[in-house]
Amino acid sequence: MDILTYLPMLLSVPVLAAVFSGVLIGIVVGAIPGLNGAVGISLLLPLTFALPPEVGLLLLGGIYMGCMYGGSITAILINVPGDVVAAPAAMEGYPLTQQGRSKEALYYSIFSSTIGGFVGVIVLILFTPPLARFALQFGPAEMFFISLSGLIIVGALAGSLLKAAFAVLFGLFISTIGLDQVSGQDRFTFGQPDLRTGVSVVPVVLGLFCIAEMILNIGKRSDQQVSYVEQSITRLAVIRDIFRHKILLLKANAIGNLIGLLPGVGTTLAVFMSYAEAKRSSKQPETFEKGNVEGIIAAEAANNATVGSSMVPLLALGVPGSPTTAIIAGALVVHGIVLGPSLFQTRPDVAFIFLYGMILTVVAMALIGAFGIKYFAYILKIRMEYIVPTVLVMSLIGAYSLRNSVFDVLIAITLGIIGAVFKKIGVPPAPIIIGVVLGPLIESNLSRSLLIANARGQGLVEYLLASDLSKGLVAIVLALLAMVVQMRRKAARA
Repeated sequence: MDILTYLPMLLSVPVLAAVFSGVLIGIVVGAIPGLNGAVGISLLLPLTFALPPEVGLLLLGGIYMGCMYGGSITAILINVPGDVVAAPAAMEGYPLTQQGRSKEALYYSIFSSTIGGFVGVIVLILFTPPLARFALQFGPAEMFFISLSGLIIVGALAGSLLKAAFAVLFGLFISTIGLDQVSGQDRFTFGQPDLRTGVSVVPVVLGLFCIAEMILNIGKRSDQQVSYVEQSITRLAVIRDIFRHKILLLKANAIGNLIGLLPGVGTTLAVFMSYAEAKRSSKQPETFEKGNVEGIIAAEAANNATVGSSMVPLLALGVPGSPTTAIIAGALVVHGIVLGPSLFQTRPDVAFIFLYGMILTVVAMALIGAFGIKYFAYILKIRMEYIVPTVLVMSLIGAYSLRNSVFDVLIAITLGIIGAVFKKIGVPPAPIIIGVVLGPLIESNLSRSLLIANARGQGLVEYLLASDLSKGLVAIVLALLAMVVQMRRKAARA
């Protein structure tokens, strides 16, 4: 459908107001520790019921796009990622802030997010039907190998392989707490009813990153605090440098779009895979976690690229690809709109205005982010004795808001203390998050594969390798393993 048909509606005051308001709200919500796109959209969902469907949906789409970027602001400035997907931004951005390059790091974040978001929306517009059909080919066996590849990237993330292995095993242990998905038996609940539902990734992230960082900053004198340094770097110089990393951008966008396309996998895996690939292919891998802009480019581009691709199965098949898109699906249903292939025949106005309007959310994010950086960086002028209690309170509120549970708050505090100890002894937090995120995916898909194999009278290995797609994914897993081993050997020689 020609975009000119819907251009007057796209440029109308209600649509533009919804887009810019949504993106601004999303950036603010994303920067608050523990909150994410799903929370922000949930809070404003009732408001959309009184709006025209296309306007309400673009308000939610703007929140989604803004949240994906917003978490990197506090991650870069004070090492407190607003969401788990901003963890790599903290790993590379905060060292740059410590070097007096906070403005530069924020520029790399916003412009990489803009490029990723734009590519993801273009994929959404042009390739919705064929990509949705491709996503349907991923069954339990294929999803198992995709999840398994995420564990392998741990070897490319941290300096000490032994400490990284311990961290990911600790994360996998946390993911096993709760009811077994197949047998229904309690695992490591120790008689606590609250643990039967498992441990969510939100309090884990808040504890290991936000609370742990604030614990380490308690008692820090003002002369020890990272100070704001005015830089002369320009937006154009950063944009030029980002496009000099063309191959890195292509890989980050490809990873973000492919992983975002798969229902249930989520953005976290895409971000960490892209970050690990950037480190593996970098000419200076030893500078990662010390302030390498390649890590920011890869992570932030993949982060926002998943926004568009995660909506492909939602619009084309009626299958939400993430919790955030599931809430957007609820908004569509409330307006009486049937999702799936018939959407483009029954309500093409809503479908195409939403598709093209998502480009406006990327533009709004770029404008707000690029011109707001000067004001974002003023966070560093706030004294640490004010930052610590504020972040701690927001972190505890974020942990509580997930399930309205005080127990989640206790988990966040406990893991905050553990995280502070881990940081002192050099155990990286990122592999723990990877273990927590991938543990349920690996377990659930392996369990389903086992049940299907038994029902077909096949062995587990025979079922896992039955399709050509599975065999291709196994080859990718082995290739990733070989590349990580080679990278570790090069690092050891260096």
